[in-house]
Amino acid sequence: MSRAADSTGADQGRAAAGPAVPPSGLLDLLNVAAVVLDVEGRVVFWSPQAEELFGFTPAEALGEFAARLMVHEEHWDEVIRLFGEVMESGVGWAGAFPIRHKDGSTRLVEFRNMRLLNDVGESYALGLATDHATVLRVERDVALSARLVSQSPIGLAILDPDLRYLSVNPALERIHGLSAGEHLGRRVRDVLTFLDGVAMERSMRRVLETGEPVVDRYVVGRTHADPDHDHAWSVSYHRLEDSGGRMLGMADSVIDITERHRAAAEVAAARQRLALIAKASASVGTTLDLEQTAYELADVVVPDLADVAAVVVLDSVLDGRSAPGASSARFRALAVSAARPTATCHAGGPLGEAAAHDADRLITRCVQTRKPVMVARTGRRDPLGTADPEEPTLLLATAGVHSYLAVPLVARGEVLGALDLKRTHSAEPFGEDDVFLAGELAARAAVSIDNARWYQTQRQTALTLQRSLLPELPSHLPGLMVACRYQPAGAVGEIGGDWFDAIPLKGEKSALVVGDVMGSGVKAAATMGQLRSASRAFAELDLAPADVLRHLDHLTEGVEQTIATCIYCVHDPHRGVCHICLAGHLPPALMQPGRAATLLELPTGAPLGVGGVPFETVTVAFRPGDQLALYTDGLVETRRDPIDARLDTLLEALTATHGRSPEEACDYVLDALRPPGGEDDVALLIARGRS
Repeated sequence: MSRAADSTGADQGRAAAGPAVPPSGLLDLLNVAAVVLDVEGRVVFWSPQAEELFGFTPAEALGEFAARLMVHEEHWDEVIRLFGEVMESGVGWAGAFPIRHKDGSTRLVEFRNMRLLNDVGESYALGLATDHATVLRVERDVALSARLVSQSPIGLAILDPDLRYLSVNPALERIHGLSAGEHLGRRVRDVLTFLDGVAMERSMRRVLETGEPVVDRYVVGRTHADPDHDHAWSVSYHRLEDSGGRMLGMADSVIDITERHRAAAEVAAARQRLALIAKASASVGTTLDLEQTAYELADVVVPDLADVAAVVVLDSVLDGRSAPGASSARFRALAVSAARPTATCHAGGPLGEAAAHDADRLITRCVQTRKPVMVARTGRRDPLGTADPEEPTLLLATAGVHSYLAVPLVARGEVLGALDLKRTHSAEPFGEDDVFLAGELAARAAVSIDNARWYQTQRQTALTLQRSLLPELPSHLPGLMVACRYQPAGAVGEIGGDWFDAIPLKGEKSALVVGDVMGSGVKAAATMGQLRSASRAFAELDLAPADVLRHLDHLTEGVEQTIATCIYCVHDPHRGVCHICLAGHLPPALMQPGRAATLLELPTGAPLGVGGVPFETVTVAFRPGDQLALYTDGLVETRRDPIDARLDTLLEALTATHGRSPEEACDYVLDALRPPGGEDDVALLIARGRS
């Protein structure tokens, strides 16, 4: 039976490249024997392979009739007939025939028989033979390899030493999205234009030079068949050699692992989402400042979720009114964060200023429906979350917004506003996973924003209450110049129970009061108002300072869980003295011209509200030019510094105010001792004696 072998144009071109080509190992594998017979059937040529195949030496075979030498007697007639047909017709014969080995065994041998002519017209018969079992094994191997290659889900290619494709299987055609014809004869870099073909060829040449394979290299890219999505492959390169070690080219195997890649990407994205939620939980709502909370939310989503993020709150919510109806709405952009400077940062209007949004705005729809609004691929006509109806077209043209997402901020059943997200530089558009993540972040942050909103409302109420309770200083006090300051606690202005007062008394005397109710908020401010009013009432009775504090202490006992400290001082300009009494309060500081400020050594007494502890009045000389500083502990107490060190700082600051007015002295002392965002509220009163 006949078998044919195909050769590619690339093989032919390589064979014609020089006068000689290195031998193939295939003939060595088949161990083909050559035997030449004359017209009578005698052996005239006998190859070494023939001796190995049939067992006869050249001396035993040459000159002998081949049929009698190698064929069993029962097959002579058949052999002679076939020999005659070949010699007469010149048509060759191919097939398997049983022969007799020298050792007496019978073996099936594969033959190719043909007639030869020499230069004088004499005929000979050439027989090419090899072991039939070897041929069948090679055929099976070739068939198996061909079937495996053609049906394998793994993309396979054979490349020549110049890295040109010699063959590709159907799987590789599907993977690359290119036909076999678009591969064959072309170099790798010219075919794999969707990947870094130059780098791949560099790696392949290293394999050809060293023989060390590249196994399971991870490659990600986009093919001609699917240019919109990433695909992933595991590629391996192996140098091909024949049995003699001659380099034939390279085998390239490609396994499509896109599903595994996408699954891994989804797992990584899920982890990133969880990490972002954890980050938001830790970093959003660290304070009760509304603007800072909004910035914390905007910053946490950029750039992991969006390129531009804005926290937009309904103006009606900030004013304590209900959410708007189906018409236009007014929003305030509290915070904007962007990965890069972009024109979209102020699309919702200036920060902190109310801007109207029509009903067709996407952000308005988000707030009114309480549902996320996503536009995966924006167009020029999409009404994004902008204040100016003409702005979307400009933004899309100049800032490259290609994807939009808005999620409502809902806390305790009330819509506060929306988290407005845009993608300008990120390649991927928003998807359903992003909607879920943004919703989770918005739900968590909305509670913090709502807490900050209510705290701000309550703080403003308490601050208004306290400032309304603090007195207006008299325009004139006999023999005194008085200045007072009050500063609430914290960067957000948390109010407390500190107060000051200056009260005209009979006989041109004046009462100076500074007190501190423990705690903060509306309750502390209200208690402070009660104590201030009571101290004014007791002062009108012209009582001694110890008696005033005793009455205040008795009054405080009736107020639940109230503890307060107080300093009460009565200045008598005619005698040039001050009568001072403390109720658990820090001692005042006295400044005399030409001397350093000092703390007065006075009995401390017990705070108001303790009850049953006597108070003691001390008289101190106070002449024109002297200054007395009364203050609450918020001025000198911190969590970082010892109280003694802070009191020394206070005395240094007061000493430095010699020659300044009480107003200037108050400002100087506060600047020197009061850090930004102090931990407690402060009341400060400085009085100077005048002639």
